[in-house]
Amino acid sequence: MDIESYFDDFEDRDWQRGAEGTLRLAMVGLGWWTTDRAMPAVAETEHCETTVVVSGTKEKAEGVAEEEELAAGITYEEFQNGEASDAYDAVYICTPNATHLENALAAAEMGKDVLCEKPMEGDVERAEEMVEAFEGVDVQLMVAYRMHTEPSVRRMKELVEEGFIGEPLAVHGHMSQSLLEMIPNPDQWRLNPELAGRGTSVTDLGIYPINTTRFVLDTDPVSVTAQMVSEAEGFEDVPDERATMTIDYDGVTASISASQNMYSTGHLKIIGSEGELTLEPCFGNRTARTLELRRNNIETTTVTPQPNQMLEEFAYFADRVLNDDPVHPDGEHGLHDMRTLEAVYDAAETGERQDI
Repeated sequence: MDIESYFDDFEDRDWQRGAEGTLRLAMVGLGWWTTDRAMPAVAETEHCETTVVVSGTKEKAEGVAEEEELAAGITYEEFQNGEASDAYDAVYICTPNATHLENALAAAEMGKDVLCEKPMEGDVERAEEMVEAFEGVDVQLMVAYRMHTEPSVRRMKELVEEGFIGEPLAVHGHMSQSLLEMIPNPDQWRLNPELAGRGTSVTDLGIYPINTTRFVLDTDPVSVTAQMVSEAEGFEDVPDERATMTIDYDGVTASISASQNMYSTGHLKIIGSEGELTLEPCFGNRTARTLELRRNNIETTTVTPQPNQMLEEFAYFADRVLNDDPVHPDGEHGLHDMRTLEAVYDAAETGERQDI
């Protein structure tokens, strides 16, 4: 096996079909992730642009629209009523988890493709309703798992598929950050179960290693055990200040941990019968990372380029929509993760293994 060939043209977009035209986007939700990450990434892409912004207040929406010279700035109610719908072709939803559904339903009714942030909703029932809304209509729902277009992760997946590590047997995954240092407000939505879902660390961070493991192994989780603890001030309303879980991916055992109150870091290690792959740091946007490959007497460490994961994700979304090609990960894919999250919280609450 020629390992060096995997690093030729490392950043090639092997998913790219070649698009023509421009996909005009409405940004629904104007939190810092949208304004500081998503909109700048869209501005750098070749085939999509932001034309409309949507916020909870008219003043904020109009202010951003004026500053960015956009077609319109509107409220959520105006968006859901169809205002300015002729000024955009597709929708990016980045509101609190438990408020995704209403905006996705409105987009589907208006005939707009949707890129919805993960997790796709606050609970399974609302995620199911979202998936149903896109059945039988000529638009698509994509869930924003940006690791799927991350070059390092795609190369990792290729190496697993090509048998570099033999049969995959175990996974170690972790993601953490210090939420209240980043956003020093205990009243924020990520710590409010009515807006975030049942918890914070698993829904916001643990979902990354859970889903990226699915992608790399091309295998869905089937059962889980879990433990959680919340002790620190500010985490009284959520069960998972720190969480650990053991997930069975149809014969591959994954040990995954996540916390909103730890040192900011992340990694993904895939261990097989003949070798191992480790990507670290992992999951953060625009962070240089190290991909380590070990097999017998072969040991290679590569510092990968700094990716703009959001740019790659929007470029992929535009490429698929403009070519009228199926998107992935789609709503059904995101729904399985919602069922996995539910099983994780049930397992921690009951102390018993949960099937997914």
